[in-house]
Amino acid sequence: MRALDDLDDKVLACLARDARATYAEVGAEVGLSAPAVKRRVDRLLDDGVIKGFTTVIDPAAMQWTTEAYVQVFCRGNISPDDLRAAWEPIHEVVSAATITGTADAILRIMARDVHHLEQALERIRQASPVDRTESIIVLSQLLERGHP
Repeated sequence: MRALDDLDDKVLACLARDARATYAEVGAEVGLSAPAVKRRVDRLLDDGVIKGFTTVIDPAAMQWTTEAYVQVFCRGNISPDDLRAAWEPIHEVVSAATITGTADAILRIMARDVHHLEQALERIRQASPVDRTESIIVLSQLLERGHP
């Protein structure tokens, strides 16, 4: 993979803001022709810099307004791949990461309400060798960025 240049950074910033922008729209913003933008995007895809395009759904539109961060403490040693495989089918888990400290992983959970959150936590505990969890319910979202 070759290093990214300033134009790559600008193209990525445009796509992070609006993945549905046309090559012409991106080109107008970064100073390239539409075919030049397409070549860059194709290269960024081939190099694995762009992992894919997705739809981001507003959780509030689904009435999933309860958000929590859950620290997970596992029994024994379990690989990150095994944890990912266990939690990926649980749609309430919107992100998961292994972490330093006493917990093994941290999950970000979205749910309709506290009862729905409790049901999701039960599925999380059953899907992997979880010893215990510690949940923190979010009161107010102050800042959220889609990219660095």
